[in-house]
Amino acid sequence: MMTQLPTHLGLVFGGVSGEHAVSIRSAATVLAALGRGTNTERYRVSCFYIDQRGRWWPPSVAQRVLERGTPALAADLPDPDRHGGFRGFPAGALEVEVWFPVLHGPNGEDGTIQGLFTLMQLPFVGSGVLGSAVGMDKQAMKAAFAAAELPQVPYCCLDAAELKAAPDAVLERLETALGYPCFVKPANMGSSVGISKASDRPGLLAGLQLAATLDPRLVVEQGVKARELECAVLGVGQLRASVLGEICFEADWYDYDTKYSDGSSHTVIPAEVPAELAQRAQAMAIAACRAVAAAGLSRVDFFYDENSGDLWINEINTLPGFTSQSMYPMLWQATGLPLEDLVHELVLGARESFGQRHHFGGATA
Repeated sequence: MMTQLPTHLGLVFGGVSGEHAVSIRSAATVLAALGRGTNTERYRVSCFYIDQRGRWWPPSVAQRVLERGTPALAADLPDPDRHGGFRGFPAGALEVEVWFPVLHGPNGEDGTIQGLFTLMQLPFVGSGVLGSAVGMDKQAMKAAFAAAELPQVPYCCLDAAELKAAPDAVLERLETALGYPCFVKPANMGSSVGISKASDRPGLLAGLQLAATLDPRLVVEQGVKARELECAVLGVGQLRASVLGEICFEADWYDYDTKYSDGSSHTVIPAEVPAELAQRAQAMAIAACRAVAAAGLSRVDFFYDENSGDLWINEINTLPGFTSQSMYPMLWQATGLPLEDLVHELVLGARESFGQRHHFGGATA
C-alpha cells in the first residue's frame, strides 16, 4: 500500500497594505496550527513573504520575518535579482499544490491575489475574485447587503474627488443625512486602519481628508450606541456559523490601537445575548456571505442595540485576522473546532471551491 505524500501548501503573507504587520502575526498563528497534530502528516508548508514593495521572497526570508514578527527591513533582504524578488515567483513557489493566503487589506484580500491563483489553476483558501472584491470594498459590500435587504445603520458613500471639488457641500450633505457622531472609513481598508470618529464639522473634514489619503472611495456611517458582536462563517457549499462573540473595550470606539494592543479590549465568547438574537445573527451572517459571494472563511460583524432589539450588519471580512487576539479562530474554538482542525477544514474548502470553479466553467465567485 502506497503512503500518501503530504500536500504542499504555500503560506503567503505580508503584502502591500496598511495591514502588513497584522498579516505577519496571523501567518505565524496559521503556521503553528499547520504544524500540530495530524497536520504534520497532512501538509508540507512553504512560507512566502511579500514585502511592502510587492516583491516576493522565498522561505528562507519568510522564516526570518515570522521569527522576528515584524516587517522586513531593506538590510534584511538579499539581492532581489538573485532571489526572484522583483518579478516572478521565488524558488519553490511553482511547486505549491494549494495556496493559503494570509493577507489582509488591499492587494491580498481584495481579489487581486485570488485572480492570480485562479489564472494559475490552483486551489486557494478563501473567497474567489468576486467575493473577495465585493467583501473588501465597503461601498460595494453595502450595496450588496442593501440588495439582500440586510439591515444596516444609515450611511453615505462619496469619493475623494467630490470632497476636493466641493468640501462644504459634502459636509452639509453628510450632516443632514447622518448628523453627529459619525464614522469615516476608507472603502478598502481593514483592521480599523484609516477610520475616525467625527463629533463636529472640523473632525468630519479631518476624517474625510485622512481617509482620502488611503482610498478614493469613502463611506461615512451614522454613529449608534450599540454592542459589537461578531460571528464566524466556515464552508463553501454548506455554510456554518459559529457562536457569537462580543468585543468589549474601554476606549471611545474600537480603533486600531485598541484592537491590537494587549489589555485594551477583551472578548466574551459566547456573547451574552438572548438565544433568539444569536440565531438571528447567525442566519444574517450566512446571508451576508451569500450576498457578496463569500466562501471558505468570513467573519461578519454586527451592531446590537439591546434596548430596542435592533441588529444591524456592519461588515464582512473575507480574510479575517488569525492573530492571538483575533476573533475568527477563537469563535470556532468555542464552537468546538480547535485551531489545527480549523486550518485543515479551510484547506479542504480550498479544494472544494477549486472543484466548483472548474465544474461551472471557471467562474471566480
